[in-house]
Amino acid sequence: MLSISTCWNSARHTDGEAMIDELLEFGFDAVELGLGIRVSLLPGIERAFDAGRVRFSSLHNFCPLPVEITQAAPDCLQFSSYREAERERAVRQTCKTIDLAARLGAPLVVLHGGRVAMADATARLLTLASEGGHLSPEYARLKFEAVHRREAIAPKFLARVRDCLARVVEHAAGKGVKLGLEGRHSYEEIPSEREFPALLEGFDPTVIGTWHDFGHLQVKHNLGFVDHAAALAAAAPRLLGAHLHDTAWPGRDHLPPFQGGIDYEKLVPLLPKNCLLVWEMSTRNQAQEIAQSLRRWRDRFGG
Repeated sequence: MLSISTCWNSARHTDGEAMIDELLEFGFDAVELGLGIRVSLLPGIERAFDAGRVRFSSLHNFCPLPVEITQAAPDCLQFSSYREAERERAVRQTCKTIDLAARLGAPLVVLHGGRVAMADATARLLTLASEGGHLSPEYARLKFEAVHRREAIAPKFLARVRDCLARVVEHAAGKGVKLGLEGRHSYEEIPSEREFPALLEGFDPTVIGTWHDFGHLQVKHNLGFVDHAAALAAAAPRLLGAHLHDTAWPGRDHLPPFQGGIDYEKLVPLLPKNCLLVWEMSTRNQAQEIAQSLRRWRDRFGG
């Protein structure tokens, strides 16, 4: 199934039905309610669904956004937070997203895990790489320090995430909704590709699995943290879907597929059959670019 996220146009709309109508013009099979859905957009979204005009492939947590948040902010509440009150609210808001997914017939919710509280090495490494310094001693030092720091302090953050996941997995199972835990953009975020198996161990694989993000993983590939193909192959047995966008060296992501450097010819065969693919486009992308990307994808890979 090929879907498109509302993250491309939700900020431009005050009526959810008009937002959905604009996306339907592309000819995708379904729509993902992305990470910028404000409460005020819900009445129009529900009208479009109740009229049978749209199929929802998935929802991206948090959906809708907490009432005090007025723009896309998927990490406004984190499972990894040291503040218990924030973790509890993150669980409650996630359960609300699951409830909305069940109401709209969406089979899946995409989750972020949070982050390890440490200095943002990813941003500094991207700056160095963009200046041609990705082979410099300074780059190697920064990367080594980041890995050393994360490995030392990550376990306590991962334990918090796992505790929160246990509760939202139970809620999702009762609603018949699956959860996809997303591989993230920055090295500081949770989980790293190496952490996925332990974090998901013991949870019902029919309820929670992995969610691949092509653009995010390519950023980490470009920075030398992972091998994109190896990470996708490892995730594939439990993979529920993927966000599809391209990345220009080293870290300009959310481009339409075929506008960056991702090797789809190598990666697409690693996906499980009938994998859900969601175009997650930047607001800066033009409609004709997205439409051309979809046509080219269908010509090359079907769907």
